[in-house]
Amino acid sequence: MPVIDLRSDTVTQPTANMRRAMAEAPVGDDVFREDPTVNRLEELSAERLGKEAALFVASGTMGNLVSQLTHCGRGDEIILGDESHIFFSEQGGSAALGGIHHRTIPNQPDGTLKPGDIEAAIRPDNIHFPRTRLIALENTHNRCNGGFLDAAYMRSVGEIARRHGIKIHVDGARIFNAAVAQGVPAATLAAEADSISFCLSKGLAAPVGSMICGPTDFIAEARRLRKAIGGGMRQAGILAAAGIVALTEMVDRLADDHANARRLAEGIAAIAGLSIAPERIKSNIVFFKITRKDLTPQELTRRLKAEGVLVGPKEPDQIRVVTHYQVSSDDIDTALTVINKALS
Repeated sequence: MPVIDLRSDTVTQPTANMRRAMAEAPVGDDVFREDPTVNRLEELSAERLGKEAALFVASGTMGNLVSQLTHCGRGDEIILGDESHIFFSEQGGSAALGGIHHRTIPNQPDGTLKPGDIEAAIRPDNIHFPRTRLIALENTHNRCNGGFLDAAYMRSVGEIARRHGIKIHVDGARIFNAAVAQGVPAATLAAEADSISFCLSKGLAAPVGSMICGPTDFIAEARRLRKAIGGGMRQAGILAAAGIVALTEMVDRLADDHANARRLAEGIAAIAGLSIAPERIKSNIVFFKITRKDLTPQELTRRLKAEGVLVGPKEPDQIRVVTHYQVSSDDIDTALTVINKALS
């Protein structure tokens, strides 16, 4: 039975061009800075994000962790959203490994943090308080329906950060989704960021890897910290080659994923027992609620799996689905038919 996997865009398989590039990639020892394919990926990533330099890391979590460790010392504080991936899904790594304190403020439904809340959370110079060093934003926002931050919002946060001498890090795991959804270059959305990470292994479909982009001196220090947490890789060009294909061939087509997500949301809105606001779907992430009291997310997930549709259950009453390049418009029609059947 064919399977339609909507659990995440992390399940994407590398394209034929990626596999070919990986097989043919010239490689060297990346810790010695001698892997030409990694070097090319880092140059291309920095160029696409409008930054001086970039660093290849194993995952988005590693990219965010290394960035936090580079910006902050032990006892320093980061302001971030209470629904952010860094706070919610990265195991408190910056506290465990860097002694960094997180101060959360509410994420709005679109993934933003209110500028007033950010400013109010910045610590004054007081011997009793940790020093506020960093504001962490997320674009697109995983737990807020894939909502995106626009350039005007980023400028408003940038003004606050500069006024207080604070840095900005953007968890841009899906920054290219944000850029395509708004019809702007990714560099426009990254302009206010002192550092930004993004994933190659989600909608861009590379099998492994993320990038950190920022100033040359920041990336040099991040490279040292990557090594310290065990992230130094050797002939990593085999992986980087897929990343190059991801950036050169897979960005523009993200618009198809967004269209499929919106189509799926509109179909779900018409199904009794489910609730969703399709107008809130801005990219490729869709959350919907189960309104039937006799049906749990786990039970609906089980029923859908039995019919070849995989989704992500979320407590207490939600399901998350994510579109990607291996989910076609025909698959969306099939998934809607299966969901209708499961609720009948």
